[in-house]
Amino acid sequence: MADVSRRSLFGGAIATGVTLGAPAQPLGRTSMLDVPFQPTRTVRTGLIGLGNRGASMVPGWAAVPGCLITAVCDVRADRARRVADRLVGEGKPAPAVFGGSPDSYRELLARTDVDVVYIATPWDFHYAQSRDALLAGKHVVVELPIATELHELWSLVDTSERTRKHLMLAENCCYGNNELAMLRMSHAGVFGEVTNGHGGYLHDLRALLFDDDYYTDDWRRSWHTRSRASFYHMHGLGPVAAAMDINRGDRLTTVSATSTPARGLADYRERFVPRDHRSWRETYVNGDLVTCHIGTAKGYQIRTEHDVSTPRPYSRINSIAGTRGIFEDYAGTPSGARVYFEPAHDNHGWRDFAPFREEHKHWLWRKFPVPVGGHDGMDWIMQWRTVQLMRRGLTPDIDVYDSAAWCAPIPLSARSLDAGGRAVPVPDFTRGDWSRPRAGLDSVETDMPGD
Repeated sequence: MADVSRRSLFGGAIATGVTLGAPAQPLGRTSMLDVPFQPTRTVRTGLIGLGNRGASMVPGWAAVPGCLITAVCDVRADRARRVADRLVGEGKPAPAVFGGSPDSYRELLARTDVDVVYIATPWDFHYAQSRDALLAGKHVVVELPIATELHELWSLVDTSERTRKHLMLAENCCYGNNELAMLRMSHAGVFGEVTNGHGGYLHDLRALLFDDDYYTDDWRRSWHTRSRASFYHMHGLGPVAAAMDINRGDRLTTVSATSTPARGLADYRERFVPRDHRSWRETYVNGDLVTCHIGTAKGYQIRTEHDVSTPRPYSRINSIAGTRGIFEDYAGTPSGARVYFEPAHDNHGWRDFAPFREEHKHWLWRKFPVPVGGHDGMDWIMQWRTVQLMRRGLTPDIDVYDSAAWCAPIPLSARSLDAGGRAVPVPDFTRGDWSRPRAGLDSVETDMPGD
């Protein structure tokens, strides 16, 4: 892994004087809210980072109509070469191949045949690579998180506005079948006034975190030695925030965090990891369960949870509740979700979500009732929709302001924990434009050009 700064990660920005408020927009610069893509017939795509996640997304990008992979890059050049060879073997044009050093991605960014860059590298590199891509005149789709410090989040917002290029968090969970139906039901008023939500990322990653071949150079386990923050809550926060119209009539205003002790990884290591393994030189500081209580401008509440260090079934929680009902996901019902709302309840019992999901199904899932790809099809839906937005010249479903707001609890949770759990303010990345309704994931049905 390339050398990265070990200075007070997650919160160092505050110590250096970066304001939490809304800095005045520089003279002559305008917002990227409601700015459409310039329509393009073929979306020429460059891929940076071809490890587990990046490589798994290649078939989807290659299959979306109108998407052409023109360049691939990985710090390990053999990975990029394998991906290129596989594309050629499937009858696709040969992409340019880059790799071999931490700076190889800059050669990809210098190309004139790349319109959008998809970044799936370890978290340490997302900010610099995303900013460099924007400065090179590319749109950016970046895996979670887009950045881990407040000044980096502000920098990406500013750079997007300055370059007039979009940056989108690749939050595939926002495109899940249940999540999009939950969104539409919320916007239809099924749950009344939605006053609270609950999301998270609960996933037993212990075996993978100690797997020498899975997370190259131990990059993900190393975060547990460096930070107390909630650093991967966006899978739960994103869909809930969308359903509650965050940045579209409401905004996140405060974060207060709590944490249990860091016990799970050390316990797992004690029982299953050989004593000569390098992980025995590590001390884990990230609590097993980090919870963020997030307040909004309307007085609503969102709770997020992050736990990858203890044994538990996978869950993103994915719940919203209001004055007339509640939705809960991953609850053990046949559809994986359950609902209770007026008047569709009886004897105070839960009902299976499946028939309501069908009634409120998002148009993307009607178009692709059995989508291909990973994570139950949400990867493909996200990729197809991203390309369609660019080809049609539409505005992003998830923009740079959403991306920054959803990632802000990373540094803010660390700051809150350092302050004994007190609430800390969330910046307004929209600089005051959060209060007006506008388009988002609850989009109007459109076809892919050429369909």
